[in-house]
Amino acid sequence: MEDIFEEIVSIKREGGRAALATVISVTGSAPREEGAKMLIRGDGTILGSIGGGSIEAEVCREAKKVMTEGKAKLLHFDLTGKETVEEGMICGGVMDVFVEPILPQPTLYIFGGGHISLFIAKMAKMVGFRIVVIDDRLEFANPERFPEADETLAHDFSAVFPKLNINKSCYIVIVTRGHLSDEMVLEWAVSTDAKYIGMIGSKKKNKTLFSHLRSKGVPQELLAKVHAPIGIDIHAETPEEIAVAILGEIIKVKRG
Repeated sequence: MEDIFEEIVSIKREGGRAALATVISVTGSAPREEGAKMLIRGDGTILGSIGGGSIEAEVCREAKKVMTEGKAKLLHFDLTGKETVEEGMICGGVMDVFVEPILPQPTLYIFGGGHISLFIAKMAKMVGFRIVVIDDRLEFANPERFPEADETLAHDFSAVFPKLNINKSCYIVIVTRGHLSDEMVLEWAVSTDAKYIGMIGSKKKNKTLFSHLRSKGVPQELLAKVHAPIGIDIHAETPEEIAVAILGEIIKVKRG
């Protein structure tokens, strides 16, 4: 059983998905006892067992839905009166299996600690994101300025990159104080597995920056996944409104 829980920790750390199936009720003849567990990974492989056969196959099918929808499900299996032989075992009882999603907490990396970042952090925390704020100035990346942040990192951006574990449950917002630092962060960001990358700036600025990155050898297909200009177009003007537009786009990608 310990192996299953260690695997859950590993999956969440790597940004993966899984579902945990637990036998919570047994009546009559059933292949496993209450408390038996099986972990179904995102790729369909399993760890542990709740008895094998058609019941286990059905649980695996439902586990895929649980992972996608992010909602737990209670499955009821009644084999009374239709006794079947599976893998040498005769089962004619009733079994309830609880299937719960194992999902990583989404992490939002905000590069730049300016006014817009203040409101992005506040709003993102309200909807369940883990927040990491990074700026190359200590006065713009500290717990006092960003009380909602789980981490604040005040270092040169290039020095921070190797320390970040970016996976498919990570979201990156680039709102630094200048074009050069925006370009530096973006060049690194497109090489990661981040689910979302957004960069603030006008269409003219972004066109110039993208052209420069292509000249440095960054493939167009990597740049194509960048949301720039960042955010849903709601004609936002104030830092608060811009933060709403950005978070709205992030939620759309997250739910999509």
